[in-house]
Amino acid sequence: MKWSMAVSLSDLDKRSREIFRSIVETYLETGEPVGSRNVSRSLNMSLSPASVRNVMADLEHMGLLHAPHTSAGRLPTEIGLRFFVDALLEVGDLSQDERRQIDVQVKASQRANSSEQVLTEASQLLSGLSMGAGVVLTHKSDMRLKHIEFVRIEPLKALAVLVGEDGSVENRVLDLPAGLPSSALVEASNYLNAQLQGRTLAELRRELEKVRDADQAELDELSRKVVDAGLAIWAGDNQKDPGTLIVRGRSNLLTDLEAAEDLERIRLLFDDLETKRDLIQLLGLAESGDGVRIFIGSENNLFSLSGSSLVVSPYRDSNQRIVGVLGVIGPTRLNYARVIPMVDYTARLVSRILK
Repeated sequence: MKWSMAVSLSDLDKRSREIFRSIVETYLETGEPVGSRNVSRSLNMSLSPASVRNVMADLEHMGLLHAPHTSAGRLPTEIGLRFFVDALLEVGDLSQDERRQIDVQVKASQRANSSEQVLTEASQLLSGLSMGAGVVLTHKSDMRLKHIEFVRIEPLKALAVLVGEDGSVENRVLDLPAGLPSSALVEASNYLNAQLQGRTLAELRRELEKVRDADQAELDELSRKVVDAGLAIWAGDNQKDPGTLIVRGRSNLLTDLEAAEDLERIRLLFDDLETKRDLIQLLGLAESGDGVRIFIGSENNLFSLSGSSLVVSPYRDSNQRIVGVLGVIGPTRLNYARVIPMVDYTARLVSRILK
């Protein structure tokens, strides 16, 4: 993983690295500013608090630490946290018990025969293990269709029901052309079901565009409008509806709040989640490569107002296509060493289950 800053590992000698590591690890554990006396006591080497203070001042000058106005201690900056994660973090491995717990809980959800249930369980599990919020985002348009039906609910409105091969169901209300007979809804449903064959909506739409002229005799003008409207709802502009968002464990983010600004930070994060703000960007970033991605605070536009960190990994379908991401949202003092392998293992497990 790369970082974009002026500081590199070679800029820090052994003493500076150990002091910086001690400060960050203590902060990740306690969330509190770290003073030179406590650092001096925790080091393997013998250094006076005065010597530690001198190094801390150098680290602050490099932009890796900062001093809250209410404390003589130091906290890592977002740049400092990024540097620690990329250059100094020793990522552990999950214990056998943790792997077994993930396997049992996620695989148990397979019995529901629904990919959404698997993803919901994965989100809940990540929340419980990380004490953050588990988050899953998946493309709606990637659902492979088994059946589609249009049901009139008002003279000018119908309910479009999509059933996926995985058992998931999506319902949307669409506007009907004036004067559309009920028989046209049945014709449209029959026409689409004859074309499905396990296609996604995007694939179905492309296929229908190819054969529309040849099948025009089978499908009159009103039925074709229903087909077009039904497909446009899901397979149209994904920017308007980026996909299904599953979040579990939001209450975990409300623990240990010590100041009004912390509560405001969480409120802004919840607003981001409710409006699905920047989730299209999240999917795009996940699709740019394999493995776990880490976003710390405001270093990018994702949830930039929340001061939170996000650890995510993509998961794939049976064709090895990335169809979504899952991970953990929490404060910037997440236990990265534990959360990173947890997210990675869960994403790989979900990919195997969804094949």
